[in-house]
Amino acid sequence: MTANSLFLLPGDGIGPEIMTEVEAVIAYLNGKGLTNFTIDRGLVGGSAYDAHGVAISEDDMRKALAADAVLFGAVGGPKWDSVPYACRPEAGLLRLRKDLGLFANLRPSICYPALADASSLKRDIVEGLDILIVRELTGGVYFGEPKEIVTLENGEKRAVDTQLYHEHEIERIARVAFDLARARGNHVSSSEKRNVMRTGLLWNQVVSRIGKEEYADVKLDHILADNCAMQLVRNPKQFDVILTDNLFGDVLSDIGAMLTGSMGMLPSASLGAPDAKTGKRKALYEPVHGSAPDIAGTGAANPIAMIASFGMALRYSFGELALADAIDKAIAAVLDKGIRTKDIAKRGEATVNTREMGAAILAEIKAIVG
Repeated sequence: MTANSLFLLPGDGIGPEIMTEVEAVIAYLNGKGLTNFTIDRGLVGGSAYDAHGVAISEDDMRKALAADAVLFGAVGGPKWDSVPYACRPEAGLLRLRKDLGLFANLRPSICYPALADASSLKRDIVEGLDILIVRELTGGVYFGEPKEIVTLENGEKRAVDTQLYHEHEIERIARVAFDLARARGNHVSSSEKRNVMRTGLLWNQVVSRIGKEEYADVKLDHILADNCAMQLVRNPKQFDVILTDNLFGDVLSDIGAMLTGSMGMLPSASLGAPDAKTGKRKALYEPVHGSAPDIAGTGAANPIAMIASFGMALRYSFGELALADAIDKAIAAVLDKGIRTKDIAKRGEATVNTREMGAAILAEIKAIVG
């Protein structure tokens, strides 16, 4: 079996705790001969700043670039609020996205039937929800220049962030969304603000052209981003694949996450362009919930999103569809049995800690794959 390399960046807060549960799953699959992963580990975020004075070291960036996939925990926390802006923990993640060329962020919003009552919305609104938000990740306002705070002649300060998109950036993310839709419900909803933003107008024009010329079999509709946010709360099951830019994708995907009942439940994948020779994509997989420093070290962290992120790596980077399905089924089985971490438990309901949830999922994986 061909060896595949995983580079693990646990990061800060609850990152190391949830990564430990993924490592247990990897060790089991390797031990059964179902996978052949080699693992290396590095530092990112605040932990990297403490060790190296930067959000990610050059050595760890080289390892990330060389790996077949990167598994990322979470970064940040109040401990590093006062570090220089260029060294803030989040800068490590932004550099990984930029240097690896990870332009396509896939954020599923899936509501497991057993957790439908954990959502802040009514069960009939969210039960069976299965949305995929495709967010452009390396362009837009987060990377556009100029980006600065300047002091004017009158002493007043002025801040500038630049929303910038090129046609080719929109084309490539649109193709990812259309391709994914073909394997799902064959429906893409493209979200922007063409009514007030020139980048939104270009986005609309390019997506429309790609849809007409290359994906005429896929249903395409356009929706303004603010309306999309409202519709996600009003009637989320009308959506299949939502295609959007970096800024609006950041907002809409967090709304999508909370529809399911907990930010601790959902994984994500960030993919680059296929290599011209190998066809492989650079890729980074991470939970969407953040570092949760308030519960770090308490055993309260929910590892489901981190384990599901590894499942996405099996699916999108290594073509191990059966194993990816096994992880998804194991998570669903654990939830069906009523096993809950604190974030997804009802008031008064018994809960398990991080390690116990990880062990329960691993037991189900063992039962499924043998």
